Parts: sequence; structure tokens; C-alpha cells
Amino acid sequence: MNTKALGLALLWLLPTAAVAQTADDLLAKVLAARGGLEKIHGVKSERVTGHITFGEVSGPFVVEFQRPLRMHMHFTVQNMTMVRVYDGKSAGWANNPFAGKMNPDPMTGDELKNISEESDFDGPLVDYKEKGNQIELEGKDKLKDREVWRLKLTTKNGDVRHYLFDADSYLLLKWEGKRKYEGQELPVESYFSDYRDVGGMKFAFAIDSGSSANEISQKISVEKIELNPQLDDAEFGKPATPAPPAPSTPNAAPAPASPPSSRS
Repeated sequence: MNTKALGLALLWLLPTAAVAQTADDLLAKVLAARGGLEKIHGVKSERVTGHITFGEVSGPFVVEFQRPLRMHMHFTVQNMTMVRVYDGKSAGWANNPFAGKMNPDPMTGDELKNISEESDFDGPLVDYKEKGNQIELEGKDKLKDREVWRLKLTTKNGDVRHYLFDADSYLLLKWEGKRKYEGQELPVESYFSDYRDVGGMKFAFAIDSGSSANEISQKISVEKIELNPQLDDAEFGKPATPAPPAPSTPNAAPAPASPPSSRS
């Protein structure tokens, strides 16, 4: 055997082995870019305030999270307030004043499944194995003029999502998936930008969502993120019926919104 030739062949293999990356390698860099697991786990509650826009109408929103899996969200558009609440166990409530439903009714089916996932403010990639999820590295891709890493997530329920992370900063730039609403499975894309530091962690302060990049139907502009605020446990129980809206001329009826999240 030509040992010199074998040695040269092994040297050619070394750079490939050195840059090889697994899904877990990528995820470790992503979580470090967010602030690290210790800081992520250290957030026991969170309050996010800002504005949400549907087409030509917009209004303020507040969403509060508390471990384990509790969530309370309300937003007001055209003098009408929508409320969505999850108790962290098995019960959720929502109203839809834009469809004439003022009283928050118990959630069932897809709506209850959606909110139980939304209330995980760590996101499905944090401790993904313990949550029964699977991840797969899909390789590099391009998002406009930026190089990105693509990561595929399959939830324990079999739902598939794709995450695109900036190849330099490892911050989330895009999310691709589907949402079930009123018996239909709808494609959704979300774009994350305007990252800012809050308590040593990175959060996206702008989130645009729609069925595609050319059909953005919802824009979220975050104004403030509070980490570990004192929250009232009563906020996560069945909400009271909102007050009747003042007379107005509606321009559009927004669909129920998912809470803002810059989570991976």
C-alpha cells in the first residue's frame, strides 16, 4: 500500500470532518445566540406589548406567559377586544367579537391544540427531545441575499415546520409551516427582524406573517418585553365578557391571531 498516498487522502478528509454539522450542533449555536439555555430556563414569566396590524386596521396587544404553559392575550381593533387564554393544563377560552361572539367560550379541537403550543414561550426547539419532537438539518439555503441554515422540526403530533437561521448570527429569520383554523390547514410564513437585547437575550421586535412573502396579512410591532414580571394567577382562568364596543364603522374583520413570538 502506498502510505504516502493514503496519508494525503486522509488529509483531504480532515477539513470535511471539521466543518460537518449536525442538527444538534446547529441548535446549540441557535440557543447560544438567543442568550443560552440558562437564561432561557431562567425566564419564569413574560409580558409582551405592542401593536398588531391586519391589512389597513391595527390596534394594541398585550400577551402574558407564565410557566408552565400559561398564556393570556388580548388585542383591541376598531373598539373591539379579542381575548385568548390558556390555563396551562387543558382548558382555554376565546371570544371573537369580529364575528359577533362577545362571550369567551371554551376552546376545543384545533384551537385548543394551537394555543397549548403557543403558550410554550420557550418554543418547540428548546428541550425538543423531552417534548417528543424531532429535528433534522436540511442544509444551507438562501433567503434573499442572506445565507441561512434550514432546520426541520417534526412535532410529537406529526406537524412539520421549517426554521431558517442566519448563517452568521444564528438568529431566526423565517418560519414556515401550517396552521389549522376552522377545519382548514393553511400555509403560514413568518419573518423575524429588528432583534434587540432584553436581559441578555435576543428577541425579534418585528414579525410579519402571511401565506407567502408576497401576501403578508399580519404585522406585529413589539414595543416592550418584560422578563419575570409579577403576574396575577387569575389572568389564566376563564375571562370575563369584554364590554360592548362603542359604535364604529368596521373596515375589516381580522382572523384570530397567534401571539407574538421570536422563539425558535
